[in-house]
Amino acid sequence: MEVPKDQIATLLEHGLYNSAQMLGCFLVSSPAAIAESVPHLKTESLVLLGDCFFREREYRRAIHTYKQALQYYKMIPKQNTTSRGSLTSNRSSSPNSCNGSVINENEVKFKIASSHCFLNENKAALVEMEGIPNKARNLAMNLLLGKLYRVSRHSRAAVAIYKECIRHCPYILEAITALAELGSTAKDIISLFPQTPNRSGRAPFDHTDSSRWLQRYVEAQCCMASNDYKGGLELFADLLQRFPNNTHLLLEMAKVEAIIGKNDEAIMNFEKARSIDPYIITYMDEYAMLLKLKSDYPKLNKLVHDLLNIDPARPEVFVALSVLWERKDEKKSLQYAEQSIRIDERHIPGYIMKGNLLLTMKRAEAAVSAFRAAQELRPDIRSYQGLVHTYLALSKIKEALYASREAMKAMPQSAKALKLVGDVHASNSGGREKAKKFYESALRLEPGYLGAALALAELHVIEGRNGDAVSLLERYLKDWADDSLHVKLAQVFAATNMLQEALSHYQAALRLNTQNEAAKRGLERLEKQMKGVDPDAPEEDEDNDVEDADGDQDETELL
Repeated sequence: MEVPKDQIATLLEHGLYNSAQMLGCFLVSSPAAIAESVPHLKTESLVLLGDCFFREREYRRAIHTYKQALQYYKMIPKQNTTSRGSLTSNRSSSPNSCNGSVINENEVKFKIASSHCFLNENKAALVEMEGIPNKARNLAMNLLLGKLYRVSRHSRAAVAIYKECIRHCPYILEAITALAELGSTAKDIISLFPQTPNRSGRAPFDHTDSSRWLQRYVEAQCCMASNDYKGGLELFADLLQRFPNNTHLLLEMAKVEAIIGKNDEAIMNFEKARSIDPYIITYMDEYAMLLKLKSDYPKLNKLVHDLLNIDPARPEVFVALSVLWERKDEKKSLQYAEQSIRIDERHIPGYIMKGNLLLTMKRAEAAVSAFRAAQELRPDIRSYQGLVHTYLALSKIKEALYASREAMKAMPQSAKALKLVGDVHASNSGGREKAKKFYESALRLEPGYLGAALALAELHVIEGRNGDAVSLLERYLKDWADDSLHVKLAQVFAATNMLQEALSHYQAALRLNTQNEAAKRGLERLEKQMKGVDPDAPEEDEDNDVEDADGDQDETELL
């Protein structure tokens, strides 16, 4: 043959994909490959060219070329091929030989499916994968099929496939996580671990202490899936003691801490993971959200810059960009959030970010859809919070109450879920007594939950019990260096005409967070009060309308 196939294979092995692709064009157009009498040569040549396109991430060209190869494969006489169910590609010893397997049809279908996945064409990928017989699928094929069934919401089929993966190899951690999120118990998953020697003669799975860590990992993921965040964190912390500086465990812990509001701990673990591996992208959008909450814009800017230099095509990078642009340009921020979802339609932080932006932009109906999408993928407290606050913005009290109770049912040990129910009751004057009980229950469950304390203090203020509000909030000053706590105390003191105390707390809030808009506005009002000027009187300058509009926007952001 004029163009040796083995040279293309050599180029591919050495990562010289562009050269392999150019040589492949010569291969498929050579007289020997074009001749209809030898379709097996054309088939092999096209598969090699398809591999070049696949490695170069030219997935459309790869799909087209692989499918051409399969068409020629069908033209090869049956007697010239071995069993199509073979899992290894046995190339013939001679390029012109018609004996032996030309290609592995199932591997080619797997590559077509993988290409469709990279293009977010999951239905087309599933069609290809279902064309591979059960007995012919290897672990990689089963794992992809499980993902596709899950994306297509064929949960029972996904569970069956993931279980098959675990039976063959208990160390496929993404299959463990998927089974936990699909409702399998830790006992069910651990029971799948191989008990007897497999065909390769390897020893059975060791259930002694040496493998105890894997069982603990299963238990941790099942805790996370059932919203038992406290139990999950304890298990992850236990594993971290055995595997110190494990970036995967640090990221898992940080993500959960971010969800439940342990922001300082989450930031610490995210930063520790980044100090070990500065090129991490996983969960960095969650880290970006925390930096914005802390108004740490220098760190946020640097994080986004770093992520763009590592891999600008990842969904986490677009969510981080969305976070960065939120206060500058909400429309652009929304575009970035939507781009993250286009890249990965299962990327939950993208939906959370999109929902929060739409709520801020007073597009509440669209926000409901975003939060619902996040909830369908994996319900956590943030999607419930988004739904409740959005329904309240729409004055849909019944829907808000239903969503908050749904959260409480899903997370019976969550103080945040209890507070959500309280928030709904607090939205109307007739429900304040019920709201108070839910806030107090949340504080009994989690005494250090500042969010519930601030909400309860607000109820005290509304009902004229300013002294009770101050007493409650001052109990948290010893343990919480939090700007929102100082703002709330300043507001209460200002309302009771204790202006010097209010000034002190506004200043403390701004020392903790120089970007706190509520503290800035409160301080401006307080200065007017101290000068004897009505703080609600409009300013006589041409920028007044703009300032009012900005004020309204900031109030929405605080909501």
